[in-house]
Amino acid sequence: MPQPPLPTPRKTPTPASPPPPKTPHTPHKPQPPQPPGPSNPPAPANAIPRLHPHPPGPYRRLFAVPGARAFTVGNLLARLPMGMFSVSAVVMIAGVRGSYGLAGAVTATGLAATAAVAPWTARLVDRYGQARIAVPATAFAALGSLALLLCVRFDAPAWTLFAAYAATATTPNTGGMSRARWAHLLKGDESALHTANSFEQAADELCFMLGPVLAAFLCGTFFPEAGTLVGAVLLLSGMLLFAAQRSTEPPVRRHARAKSPLRTAGMPQLLTICLVMGAVFGSMEVVTIAFADAQGHRSAAGVVLALQAAGSCAAGLLYGALRPTGPASARLPWCLAAMAALLPLPLLAAALTGSLPLLAGALLIAGMATAPTMVTTMTLVQQRTPEGRLNEGMTLAVTGLLGGIACGSATGGSLVDHLSPTAGFGVPATAAAMALTISLIHRIPTDPHSNSRPMH
Repeated sequence: MPQPPLPTPRKTPTPASPPPPKTPHTPHKPQPPQPPGPSNPPAPANAIPRLHPHPPGPYRRLFAVPGARAFTVGNLLARLPMGMFSVSAVVMIAGVRGSYGLAGAVTATGLAATAAVAPWTARLVDRYGQARIAVPATAFAALGSLALLLCVRFDAPAWTLFAAYAATATTPNTGGMSRARWAHLLKGDESALHTANSFEQAADELCFMLGPVLAAFLCGTFFPEAGTLVGAVLLLSGMLLFAAQRSTEPPVRRHARAKSPLRTAGMPQLLTICLVMGAVFGSMEVVTIAFADAQGHRSAAGVVLALQAAGSCAAGLLYGALRPTGPASARLPWCLAAMAALLPLPLLAAALTGSLPLLAGALLIAGMATAPTMVTTMTLVQQRTPEGRLNEGMTLAVTGLLGGIACGSATGGSLVDHLSPTAGFGVPATAAAMALTISLIHRIPTDPHSNSRPMH
């Protein structure tokens, strides 16, 4: 009997090629870029580039760092009074006591006290932390400002004015503490740290541009003591806000035995350059005021000086948006050369035209070399300061600037008295040439690793 045909067996799919399962459609989620490797080979050179959104600018990336905006706001509030106190003290003392000589002597005493005390305050900040030292030091300085206000208001003996204003020397270096936070947050990112230093220098220029204007407005509109009072309130409130941002505060290294910043390679040359550059700033301020007064426009001197600060502020922000190549030690002579080339412009404008508007334009242009030079100098100071003593190193640089400002003010004022305001513009031009000469003769070492902290 014939057998029925056997059914042909079906071919089952092999496990190597299962049918694709049907899954519901979901929108594509972009994945973060993976580093090149065996599973992610690099794209060929002739591949069509993918379109990406425009990358954020350097300043947007800077303030995207967690906590950066909060500590910057507090620091700016505390830094603004730095440009107010001197003008407020002069207007207050001269207006109530009727003596510019007494006002100048009191402010000079405060400057000398600050130069002596500030490095010690910065050393304590490095050793015990910003919040632990800066807040009580600021409170003591604010009490000194209030004591000065009361001594002037109630006609206390002249010696009390000197003692009260000297107490403000404990004011911490707010700019140095802010730079120390950036150095901690951006460690290893040299480009971002360059942008941060440029922003800090522009902030310095902005505060010293707006501070005197605000002080003069408060003292003239309300009462002579208003500038000092508002400055003390801003200083203390800003420092409290700044110190409250503990997440961005650099760690304390109490047991670190780092050598003094003065003994690191290249630091003496940098501090000498800071001293000479301070002479540029101090002499320019005095001589510009004298020139405007001689032209019969003394009230316009503040606006003219503000233009110089505005030029420096704009140049600093632009410099921070760029990415300069090469080590900072190689850029410093070029920055100083730009200063030496531009600072004769105010002298030429005053000598050849005698026009205050042309002098203002010359100062605007000359100020554009200031911020890049200061940014580069402060970057070198950071690189050469031993680990754990950054606030002290930055404060030493500021102390050098203050000493130079005092010397420049005295020298410029002497030339104004014995020769003319126009001749006084030779002081900042000469000082800039001296700074350039120092940088060329005593080269800053390119490698800062001679017992110093790593480069950022």
